[in-house]
Order: sequence, then C-alpha cells, then structure tokens
Amino acid sequence: MERMIPDRESLDVEFKSDIRKFSDDELIDVIVAFANTNGGDLFLGVEDDGKVTGLHKDHKDIIRLAAFIANKTIPPISVRLEMIESDPQILVIHVPKSRSIVASSSGKIQRRRLKMDGMPENVPMYPYEINTRLSELSVLDFSAQPVPGAQYADLDPVERERLRGIIKTYHGENMLLELSDEELDQALQFVVSTGDKLIPTYTGMLLIGRKDRLKEYVPTAESAFQMLNGTELQTNESFYLPLLSAIERIVDFVDARNPEREMEAGLIRISIPEFDKRAIREAIVNAYAHRDYTRLGRVLVQIDADGLMVVNPGGFIEGVTFENILRVEPHGRNPALADALKRIGLAERSGRGVDRIFEGSLKYGRDLPDYSETTSTSVKLFIPRGMPDEQMITMITEYQKRTGELLPLNTLLVLNALRQNRRLTLQEVVTSTGILESKARATVERLTEAGLIEAIGTGRSRAYVLSAKLYKNPTAYVRQTDVDQIRYRELILKLAKQKGFVTRKDVIELLHVNAPQAYRLLKKLTDEHELIAQGVKRSKKYFLKAE
Repeated sequence: MERMIPDRESLDVEFKSDIRKFSDDELIDVIVAFANTNGGDLFLGVEDDGKVTGLHKDHKDIIRLAAFIANKTIPPISVRLEMIESDPQILVIHVPKSRSIVASSSGKIQRRRLKMDGMPENVPMYPYEINTRLSELSVLDFSAQPVPGAQYADLDPVERERLRGIIKTYHGENMLLELSDEELDQALQFVVSTGDKLIPTYTGMLLIGRKDRLKEYVPTAESAFQMLNGTELQTNESFYLPLLSAIERIVDFVDARNPEREMEAGLIRISIPEFDKRAIREAIVNAYAHRDYTRLGRVLVQIDADGLMVVNPGGFIEGVTFENILRVEPHGRNPALADALKRIGLAERSGRGVDRIFEGSLKYGRDLPDYSETTSTSVKLFIPRGMPDEQMITMITEYQKRTGELLPLNTLLVLNALRQNRRLTLQEVVTSTGILESKARATVERLTEAGLIEAIGTGRSRAYVLSAKLYKNPTAYVRQTDVDQIRYRELILKLAKQKGFVTRKDVIELLHVNAPQAYRLLKKLTDEHELIAQGVKRSKKYFLKAE
C-alpha cells in the first residue's frame, strides 16, 4: 500500500489528514487549485509526512462526494475517485487540468505553486493572472482585446508609415499598402469598432501606439539591450518604444556588434556573420510576439563572450517544451499580434520562426541554439558563438548550387548530428535530433542518394557517416568507415589483457558500437580461439586464451 503513495507532496500531489474530517471548503479549494494548474492527485487520509491515518466515514461514499465536488465548482469539475483498500482505508481524488478558469461556488479562484523549500501551496489567483492563464491555454487572445481608456488618436501616424515601409522592405502582403489608414488598422486588428468609434487593441498600441501613450496603457512593453565584457556592462539601454521601432533599434544594436568574416566555396565568396542576421531578427520578433504582456518585465537581448541571449517574460505556452519546440504545432500566446507581424513580413509566415533560428546556426556548422534555461516565468533563448565549420559550409553551398534547392531543417539537423558524433545508426540519429524515426529514415536515405552522407554496414548495424568530401584529411574519413574495424580486434584483445577479461558492455563502450555488433565481434574472436567465453547470456565474460 505504501508503494502506491508518493514519497512526498509536489505540485501535482497533496496529502490531507481526514481523522477529524477534512473540511468541505478546504477540499474544494484544493480541487480548484489543482484544476487551475496542472491537475493532480489529492490523497485523503494521509498526513503531511506521508503517514496513513485513514479516511473519515463521511468521505467513503465516493459517488456522493464526486457529485458534491461537481456542484461546488464552476464550471463543474468531473473528478475520478479511487478507493485504496488498505488498513486504514484512504481515498485518491484525481483532478483533471481545466481548459478554463475554475472557481469554487463561493467565488474563490486558486492555483498551486511551489514554495522556496520545494513544497506546494495553494494561493489566490489574481485578476492579472487570469488573463495570463487563459493566454497560456490559448483560450484568450490578450493582444486582440481593446485597451481600456485608449482612443484612436493614440495610434501614431509616423509609426504607421514605418509599418508601410516594413511591408515594402520585408515583402509583406502588398494588398495592405493599397488600404487607407483606417482600413489598414482594421485589417491588422489594430482597432475594434465600439458603436461609431474605433478603439485601439493591444496589438495596435504595441505596434504603432504613440510613445507617451504606450507606457501609460501598456507599462509592460519595455525593451532592453545589454553588451557585457566579462561582468562589466559596456552597453545598457532600456526603453519604451512601439514594437516596430523597438525591433529596429535592437537589430541595429546587434548589427553594430556582429562582425563578419569571408570564405570561398569554389567560385563563391561567402560572408559569415558571428550571428546569422535573419535568425537574430526572427528571435527578437518571436520574443515580442509570444511574451506575456500581462506580466511585468522586459524583452532583453544580451551579448557576451559566450553568445547572444534573448529573454522574454512568460514561459512556454501549453504543450510547448524546450525538448519538443522543433516538433510541436506552432501556436502562440498573442495570435492577433503574431498574425500582424507575419502579414507585414517581420515574422516567418508559416509560424515556424524557431526553424529559422536553428537554421541560422546549423547552416554554418555551429552549435545549436538552446532553450533549456526557460522557466515557467520566462523564455530564454541562447545562441552560442563558435567558429564556423568551413567544410560543412562548402558542402552545403555546393549542394544547393548544384540542385537549386535549400536544405530543409531536418536535413541540417542530421548533418549536424553526424558532424558532432561522426558515426551514427538510424536510432542514434533519432535520439540525437528528436526527429521522428520515419522522417529520419527518409532524410538519411535522401542524403545518401545525394552523396552527402555514406551508409556503412547492413541491417541493424547499418550506420551513417558524412561524405568523404567533408574531411580535409583523408585519414579522418577512413577512421569513420569500415577500415576502422581492422583495429577492433586489436583493441578488444588489448583491453582483455589489461582488464583480465572483457564483456559485451566493455566492447560497446570501447568501440561505440551497438549490442548486436559487440556480440558478433566477440563471437568471431571466440570462433578464432583468441578468446574463451565463460558464463551465460549478458553476464558472459571473455578471457584471453592461455598461451
């Protein structure tokens, strides 16, 4: 029974004593808090330290209790109750995550959070947090809401002209240029009609609002740029500007600190910036498009010796993590704002701006962008500095020149994985890139046919290496191919001599082969009477034959 109970409380686990009957009001508060966070399990009849003390008799009628919970929550929460038949008896109430904001029938709205000591608590959900929660669930588009107190005159004609210039420069929707100012504002959801008046939305104020009005109506629309030399701030600019001006200003800051170098790929001269310009612009635009404008904070772009970081308030929205960010279906926190940025040409129209960010590093053979420091309150994108891989750039450039086709992101991810690991099986490619196996298989087959990678071996042991043309030194290429297997025998026998014996696990770690390959190598040496096997199956050990 104890194994069925978690070791301790967490964000999605709560213990409650029921010796003196846990109060109905507190029970509903816990249920509401779970529903407004990530859902979870309430263990009724368990003390805070995990000791089981049993269920009160009034809570043993689970049908009546489920109906009570539904009647006391708005909208009604349908929980699942599980009675654990132990001595004493306890009850687990499984609470689903709600797709809307839930309140108790008395009007209390709560959520769960972790305290500094890592233990959970239930706290009130304040009005500004309700908008944040609904935005995270993609239920509310905050950016499409009218700005209370704002007037149409609060939109800046100068910024609107800047917007028209951006449409021309970045090849946005040309039909927008044919519209009058009011028609343009309505087409891009900058305004909503209220009676005979046009009221600016948050999208309108953010993109083309007057500077003095922007800080008043949207005090969270702050931007900052920092340049660090070690721990010393060389540049520290903070400002409130409409987003079109803010994006332009930050891009200018980065461009001024983004040196370029040149290389030749055949007859083509290639300019290689420290940070890919299109990727940086996309990262900055994404930060503004997806930040949480109900939360205090600022969009920060920071450059230091390690690389460039873009930070924006508000964590990933529902369903997005740093592990699946390249695979998840694109959807944003501020659809109206994101749509306007796409239509005027500033953001990637497919909604896959993150693909552009990764492509900006991959096409130069640099390390991948990193979202792993993202928290529930802020998204952090780090783009590392690094020397470009000229051989990789040359190979990609020559392929694109020969075929007239740009390499898709999955192809670049596979090439990068092979560049870093030299030799991978299909399953290792899947693990390294996060690409679905069916897509990874299609990608490696296409790359093999194109001559960019080479296949070695057959069946499950089939592996892939980069084409010989990528290597400056032919010896480096030969080391990755089957010629490398010539030394397998020597290395295995050497390890057996030093250690006294070898196992299949030893061979896997030594040669970076898979388990079937290790088995075949050891069996061959056994058949050739170089090794003597002792033991059975996975515990088998292989000893050198006594001379």
